[in-house]
Amino acid sequence: MTITTKSRRPAASTTTNESARRTAGSTTGPARLVLTAVLVTQLMLVLDAAIVNIALPDIGTELHMSSTSLSWIVNAYTLAFGGLLLLGARAGDLLGRRVTFLAGMAVFVAASFAGGISQGEGLLLASRALQGVGAAFAAPSALAILMSLYKPGKEQTRAIGWYTVVSASGAATGLLAGGLLTSVASWRWVFFVNVPIGIAVLAAGYRSLSRDRGVRGSVDVAGALLVTVGMSSVVYGFIRAASDGWTESGTLAAFGAGLVLLAIFVAVQLRAESPVMPLRLFADRDRATAYIARLMLVAGSLGSFFFMSQYMQIVLGWTPWQSGIAFLPFPVTIFISSQLVARVISNHYSTRAIAAVGTLLSTVGMLMLTTLTEHTSYLQMLPAFVVFALGNGIAFVPLTTAGLSRVEPADTSVASGLVNVTQQLGGALGLAVLVTVFATAGKDPAVSPGASQHAIHTFVTGADRGFQVGALMLFVAFALVMIVMRRPSKDSAKDTAKRDASSPIEQLRDTEEIALEVG
Repeated sequence: MTITTKSRRPAASTTTNESARRTAGSTTGPARLVLTAVLVTQLMLVLDAAIVNIALPDIGTELHMSSTSLSWIVNAYTLAFGGLLLLGARAGDLLGRRVTFLAGMAVFVAASFAGGISQGEGLLLASRALQGVGAAFAAPSALAILMSLYKPGKEQTRAIGWYTVVSASGAATGLLAGGLLTSVASWRWVFFVNVPIGIAVLAAGYRSLSRDRGVRGSVDVAGALLVTVGMSSVVYGFIRAASDGWTESGTLAAFGAGLVLLAIFVAVQLRAESPVMPLRLFADRDRATAYIARLMLVAGSLGSFFFMSQYMQIVLGWTPWQSGIAFLPFPVTIFISSQLVARVISNHYSTRAIAAVGTLLSTVGMLMLTTLTEHTSYLQMLPAFVVFALGNGIAFVPLTTAGLSRVEPADTSVASGLVNVTQQLGGALGLAVLVTVFATAGKDPAVSPGASQHAIHTFVTGADRGFQVGALMLFVAFALVMIVMRRPSKDSAKDTAKRDASSPIEQLRDTEEIALEVG
């Protein structure tokens, strides 16, 4: 099923305003207001995927949720966000970015309020999924709006730099914010905090964003729904297997339905006029490797946040605030290492070499976490944190570059979105697998502080097994980069020179690709 829209020409006043803002850059008040609104929006959306991790023990205690059910608090958001992201990007082109951005933010704010007042598992999970829907429509339009503010140059580069920092540090910032809010107030404030901030963003956006109109085209609604429901069914199969076993009828039905839906999705993409995920993007060997390697990197990494945030509170007995502070080395290390790669290292070494080093260091860091016991101290964990974060920061930039290289102009937006999709869906799928492995340690693992020694031992054993499988996923990413990705050649230098000599419009598109992927 596709929805086709008619071509609509922007109003003359709109075109004039856009031109003026492009020329003025960040020197105008409205431009600064829009920049602030976009950066705050991006921080909220990226942060929200992680902020609940610190609050999971408190949520599990109050709402009587099991470990497998708690994982859905994270997965419901990432699945809806990742599965509908490309549809949201296309909607911004067709319906207008201002309308799509404001509508997405309104849904996100309303869902956040619903999550905060939840009294049971059902409403909480539904609100998390609805938050993901709002984020999927707001995020692509927010970036496109940011890119319309500046002409290529120093101002645009500075704005993208801020956007990158916000995006890269969002997850770890979420852990810090979640710890503070849960300790000072309650777990409900990890949701409520979005309401006043979101309302302020909506007011700023409504006031400062110029009206724009969409263009002619079609929306692959069927493809977006098939991939979202199909992935959700597969993830549910893993979660169901953790609680009821691999041969249970519900587990088998979930896996079967998910695989059938994903197969139908591929068939639809082959025939769709404007596919939500053009399969031709996977024809390039390096690009396809970057997509899959990124998916495996995120899949293996997410377990560290999910299990470690609970380990600190359940095993070490720390408060949510203390646990949030303990994650501070992550954003600091990731920021430093990613900036070094982008500004210095990438000028001297190939994409393949840098990605290989990053994925290998991530694997080593994850392996170091597999030795946790009930008596491991924070200082003993810290080296693993630093090595793991260093690897992630190094791997992030080259996988971005490879995922966007040699893309046809018609596919630039969807390629940028696809890299982000692999990140979101990879996180959901990886967490589902690791939670399933975690469940093999035994029944009734500790879900809150003060549990019995046996329950704590079961939790630690399960977490160690999860880290082991996470390390295996990271090693697969390393192996893919080393074995499948091609060695650099002289042609790559020629391609770079050709791109640098392209028109300003093409340069703007290239910059937008990189920024969207980082988000």
